[in-house]
Order: sequence, then C-alpha cells, then structure tokens
Amino acid sequence: MTVLLWISASSLLCWLWLTCCHGFFWRTDQRLPPRRPPARWPSVAIVVPARDEAEVLPVSLPSLLAQQYPGRARVIVVDDHSGDGTGALAERLGAGGGDGAGGGLPLTVTTPPPLPAGWTGKLWALRHGVALAGECEYLLLTDADIAHGPTSLAELVAAAESNGLDLVSQMARLRVSTGWERLVVPAFVYFFAQLYPFRRSNRPGARTAAAAGGCSLVRRSALERAGGVAAVRGAVIDDVSLARAVKGAGGRTWLGLAEQVDSVRPYPELAQLWRMVSRSAYAQLRYSPLLLAGTVLGLALVYLVPPVAVLVGLLGWAPGVLVAGGAAWVLMAGTFLPMVRYYGQPAGSAVLLPFTAFLYLLMTVDSAVQHWRGRGAAWKGRTYPQPD
Repeated sequence: MTVLLWISASSLLCWLWLTCCHGFFWRTDQRLPPRRPPARWPSVAIVVPARDEAEVLPVSLPSLLAQQYPGRARVIVVDDHSGDGTGALAERLGAGGGDGAGGGLPLTVTTPPPLPAGWTGKLWALRHGVALAGECEYLLLTDADIAHGPTSLAELVAAAESNGLDLVSQMARLRVSTGWERLVVPAFVYFFAQLYPFRRSNRPGARTAAAAGGCSLVRRSALERAGGVAAVRGAVIDDVSLARAVKGAGGRTWLGLAEQVDSVRPYPELAQLWRMVSRSAYAQLRYSPLLLAGTVLGLALVYLVPPVAVLVGLLGWAPGVLVAGGAAWVLMAGTFLPMVRYYGQPAGSAVLLPFTAFLYLLMTVDSAVQHWRGRGAAWKGRTYPQPD
C-alpha cells in the first residue's frame, strides 16, 4: 500500500501541474480572435487535396463553392490519383455553379504528376495546387472532408488581417454521431491540446507551434519564407510541421477551436478511429522506442493509476490511496469537461476518460508495431517510411 500511495500521489501531482501550469490546455475559449473587415479584401485560393473522397465531397465541396467572400477567391481541387472518380465528381459538383459570376466561386480540378520519392501524397497534391494558385495573397489549405459555414473564409481572412497573423488554423469539429465517436473524438482533441497547448502555440515568442491540417489559412509570402510546401514534404503530421516552419521563419501563427468548420467524415466503428490515430502516433514520437516507452508509462501514471487507486482504496480500505486517486480522477474529469461540453456530450461522460486513454495507449503501441512491420503511416493505399 505504501508503494501504491506514492504512485497515486505522483499521479495527483501530475494532474495538479497539468491543470495549473500547462498552458491551461483544457480550456476551450481559444476561438477566432477579435477581427474587423479589412479595407481591402485580399485574394485567396482554396486548395483541397483529395484522394478517394467521393463519399464526402458532395457535402464539403458545395460549402466551399458557396463561400460569401467579398474579395477574389477560387477553389482548386487536386485529385490525387483517386480510384473512385473523385475528380469527375468534383467537376460535376462545380458544373452548376462555380463560375465566379454569382453562381459560386470558380472551380479548377487538376491532377498532380506521379508521386515522387520523399513526399507524402497530401503534401505533393498541396504543392501542385499552390503552384496552380498563382499570385494570390492567401491560401486556405483545407481537407476534402471539411465543410465550411458560408462566412468561414471571410472570418479567417479578417482574423489574419486584423491581428497580423501569417497562419490561422481552426481545429474542425469532428463527427460525434455514433457511440465510438462520442467516446473517442472529444478525447482526441483534448489530447492534441495537451500536446500542443493552444495558448502557448499562439504566443509569438513560444517554442510551441501547431496547426490543424483540416483548416489552415496561410499568408503566401509567409509560406514562401518558410520554404514552401517542400519544406515539410515528407511530414506525416504535416499540419504541425507547417506551423513550425512558418513560425520558425518569423511568422505569427494562431490555432483554436472552430465554430463553423466541421468534418463530415464518418467514423462509425472503432477500427476506423483506431486507424486515424495509429497511422501517425509513432511519427509523433519521432519513431523513438525510448519515447514510446516513456509515453506508455506516462499515460499509465497519469490516466490509469487514478481509477486503479480508487478501486484498491475502496477494496483494501486505504484512505490515503483512495483520496489521492480520487482527487487525481476529479481533476482529470474536470479538465476534460469543457471539451465534453464543446462537443455537446453529457457531462457524466468525462469520467470515462481513463478508459479512452487506455485505448489511445493501445493505439500508440499498435502504431509502433505497424511501423516495425513496414506498414507504418499507411493511408489510402500508401505507406510512408520513416523520413531521413
């Protein structure tokens, strides 16, 4: 019991530090900063890399074509050699409007050359779209499964112009329709914010830099100073790598939660959510067995010890263990509650975070195992090796 008491106390200390000293990562108040319409609306190109996205494109693409943007804007869909007719579907969706003459934003559908070595498919497609965009002032890099509210683009540009930002990124609201989505998705965003506290990332002098790849508005000049898309060409976690490149080149970045940017991709089963996490988890750990071991131990100490301590304390009548474990669990659930509410879920579901964290622990280990088997970072028929 003495050993368990020390372990429980250590978990409680971790939660006290996370709650008070880790950039208030658990707060959900990082939304688009105060903004006003610019005197002149800059030109924007919306670049959408798409590979086998015929399922979601009928929902997402019309929302981009219907953007109410006062300036000059266009949409470029880069069909990344899809096998499900994504490119043809995009052209049909743009045929009824997308002419720039009151029927929606102009639409261009293109296909990049074959994927060269050293590039991920998404970034190669983005590079092709960015090159095709011409001399626009901003680029909105958005995924094919992301639907935007009618004024999303205008709000992003106004935020960038009003606050002198070079990269404005919003974490899209993921779908929470099925039981597994409700269990896993809020925790996914919570863990991301814990890794990259938004407040720290948004601070100009801070080393932390992050973005959400589903919706990132970047000033073209800042992207060029950072070396262009080629600077992150092999990155599996491309959004964070892009933010680091822009911030490292002297740019100002901002990341927050979205209010009118939503992912429409369904994840009805655990297997699909598992793949979403495991394909990049080991890359997040820089392919390091040492970091993997540390992460597993850390997850166990922070998320699994509190409920175990409560159970042991109740069964073994160990008041100290019970109090330490219970207090840690209360802090855990309390910091998770704002994210649970952001996703419109019952407040009581916050106490299930230890179970979800255990799933993420298994996903992280599986990510490493798949990498060691040569199937790491597999996505839509492609497998990317560890970059040099």
